[in-house]
Amino acid sequence: MIVVIQRVANASVKVEDKMVSSISNGMLILLGISNDDSEEDIIKMTNKISKLRIFNDENDIMNKNINEVNGEVLVVSQFTLYGNVKKGNRPSYIEAAKPDIAKPIYNLFIKQLDSLINNKVQTGIFGAYMLVDIVNDGPVTLIV
Repeated sequence: MIVVIQRVANASVKVEDKMVSSISNGMLILLGISNDDSEEDIIKMTNKISKLRIFNDENDIMNKNINEVNGEVLVVSQFTLYGNVKKGNRPSYIEAAKPDIAKPIYNLFIKQLDSLINNKVQTGIFGAYMLVDIVNDGPVTLIV
C-alpha cells in the first residue's frame, strides 16, 4: 500500500463534469493498492493517518492531528502510484492490484478510516477518470 497525504486548504473530485466530493481544511489521501495488501495493513495505515500531527497548533507548529482540527478527509484511489519506470519510458503497473482485488481493499480502507475520523470520509469514484483539484496547504505532502 502506498499512501500520499496532502494537507489541503480544499480539494475536490469531478467525474464527467459533475462534482462528486469536496472538502476544506483537511487531508487529500491518494491510495495505491498492491496485490500484497491485507486487512492488517489497512488497520495500521488508517491508525497512522488518524494520528498524524500535520496540522498547526497555536504556536504554528505541526502538532495537531486531523480530529483535533476537526478536519475533513478525501480519499482517491490511484493505481498509478505503483507505476514502475525503472525500465523504458512507459510505466509498468504490474505491482498494482487489479480492480477485483483493489476495490474491496479500497472500500475497507474507507470504512476503517471513517471509523477513526470525526467527519465523514469523502471519496472519489473507484476506477473512474477523475479530475482532482487540490489546494495544498503549506505545502505539506507525505508519502507513507
